Amino acid sequence: MDERVLLLVGTKKGAFILEEGAGTSDAWQVRGPLCEGWPINHICHDPATGAVYAGGGNPWFGAAVWRSDDLGETWTHSSAGLNYGPDEAPLRSVWHITPAHGALYAGVEPAGLFRSGDGGATWSHVSGLRDHPTRPGWQPGNGGLICHTVLAHPEHPDRMWVGISSVGCFATEDGGATWEARNRGVRADYMPEKYPETGQCVHKMALAPGMPDRLYQQNHCGTYRSDDAGKSWLCLDDGLPSTFGFPMVAHPRDPETVFSIPLNGAEQGRFVPDGRMAVWTTSDAGRTWRDLRDGLPQDGAYLGVLREGMAVDTLDPFGIYFGTNTGQVFASRDEGAHWSRIADLLPPIYSVETAVVPA
Repeated sequence: MDERVLLLVGTKKGAFILEEGAGTSDAWQVRGPLCEGWPINHICHDPATGAVYAGGGNPWFGAAVWRSDDLGETWTHSSAGLNYGPDEAPLRSVWHITPAHGALYAGVEPAGLFRSGDGGATWSHVSGLRDHPTRPGWQPGNGGLICHTVLAHPEHPDRMWVGISSVGCFATEDGGATWEARNRGVRADYMPEKYPETGQCVHKMALAPGMPDRLYQQNHCGTYRSDDAGKSWLCLDDGLPSTFGFPMVAHPRDPETVFSIPLNGAEQGRFVPDGRMAVWTTSDAGRTWRDLRDGLPQDGAYLGVLREGMAVDTLDPFGIYFGTNTGQVFASRDEGAHWSRIADLLPPIYSVETAVVPA
């Protein structure tokens, strides 16, 4: 069956959908802005149902999740149940959406986790995460106190990991009733204690395909790998141009290969080192790294890529894509060997995901 790739792009001023044209690999059509121009932090596709979900927050109306059943032509949205209760501050935004095992999970700000069993129409609070005994000491990162990464185990519905800035990685093995902080080996250079139980500013995590107990992490203070479901982490900084960055995505089939886009540092402008754009990759689980630059701007590229701003598709060979905080989208249809700019002048890009659908 012939397939096509849609790029689902969340921005400061709505969602956009990019679709490759019929004539040339460089001709991409752009639809949007969608979702009534709401700031959309994350937009994703559920292959099991065909639905597209977008999570965001409106300054006046608060947090909500949007749903489309026709690949973005029409949308509905709901915030039913997206609250902590009458005595707590309202949610500001949804930061991440993950479909898994027939349910839908939303990471939100202020940091917490919600679950929907009816495709986003109604939501219930997974309260065990905020019941963790370290909760009174949670502090926000530069972007706020946000639950921005939700990773579901592909085989066991009761197992899940989340990332919270600037708190760290947490895992549950009982469906969210209880959670364990899993940050051993991850530095917090800005803290008096460099290796606390919590307080690490995880920026993004990715699961290795075929090895669900292997996780990769891009942190405020380094790049890491865990081979024991996050219980301990190994630093992978050697060979990278900096210890700071946001996105981290895994190869769709090879557990040894991940991709990252390092930035020059938290206090140095947060743009690609020397203004030369590169995606960095490892094919040996972080022992060595190499840069991918062919077709990317190498002069005056003072831009960054945010935590959700990079994605891969599932084709063979697979494509890899990223969007910048200055509104460009770059694509490689040959696993990063060559790149082209496929969209420009979009609002600041918060997220990029792929949907592989019938042609």
